Amino acid sequence: SVMQSGFTAGEIVKQYKLTRKGGEVLKIDVIIPVYKPGGELFRLLDMLESQSVPVAHIILMNTERKYYEKLAGTVSMEERYPNLKVYHLTRQEFDHGGTRRLGVEKSDADIFIMMTQDAMPVDDRLVEHLTRNLKDKVAVAFARQLPGVDSSVLEGISRFFNYPDRSMVKAKGDLQEMGIKTFFCSNVCAAYRRDIYEETGGFVRRTIFNEDMIYAAGIVKAGFRIAYEAEAQVVHAHNYTNVQQLKRNFDLGVSQADHPEVFAGMSSESEGKKYVFAACSYLAKERQIYKLPGF
Repeated sequence: SVMQSGFTAGEIVKQYKLTRKGGEVLKIDVIIPVYKPGGELFRLLDMLESQSVPVAHIILMNTERKYYEKLAGTVSMEERYPNLKVYHLTRQEFDHGGTRRLGVEKSDADIFIMMTQDAMPVDDRLVEHLTRNLKDKVAVAFARQLPGVDSSVLEGISRFFNYPDRSMVKAKGDLQEMGIKTFFCSNVCAAYRRDIYEETGGFVRRTIFNEDMIYAAGIVKAGFRIAYEAEAQVVHAHNYTNVQQLKRNFDLGVSQADHPEVFAGMSSESEGKKYVFAACSYLAKERQIYKLPGF
């Protein structure tokens, strides 16, 4: 079902006040796993600081202290970002599910937004658009990912295939029609309700990959819903080599095989065929057939 937009920043704050006793505004934190950050981290933090709906804290779960300190040594982080909290861990301690789970434990917010360090908000209304429909049975909402100016044609096709320009809400009743795509939800940028997160057990503690989809599958099966917010937009793309793409797809398959309680009986082949057909059709239309072997 297509979701209707139209809330202003003021209206969403008013909406939040009505959801808490005593008229208290809901608290929103952003949690970002970080590894070998570059100068783009400053731009991301600046964008998060200037949102129409304010963020209480930005929590960085940094892997390997030396890389963060090398970057932070050039700027007074505490003065520039007073709401920033940084926690360090080693590469051995990092886990896609466990590190994010630990980040949530460091937050006391009613809503927390998971992001990656290479996702850049398109505008100052990302938080507003991403959180406005977190009510009733909607447990999580994820943003639209757009290709960057230097993205390859194939990367662009992937983004537009997985992140269309129309918002939707997905629930258990969509499984027959949408299959495994019902569970699709990306922690590149996604907002979660803490009450439902705690009720359903949170992120898996150990996983090679795909912690966001594993959690999403669990909440759908528990009767909750996932919102895709097309107006909440981040630029996020990778120009992977063929080997890197193969490894990523392999890890995705392993994560599904490791969790039969979630993915057993859920075929992903039909969705893969749709993507292959869409990519081939686009390359043919644009007279770029020579890119098919790499694809």
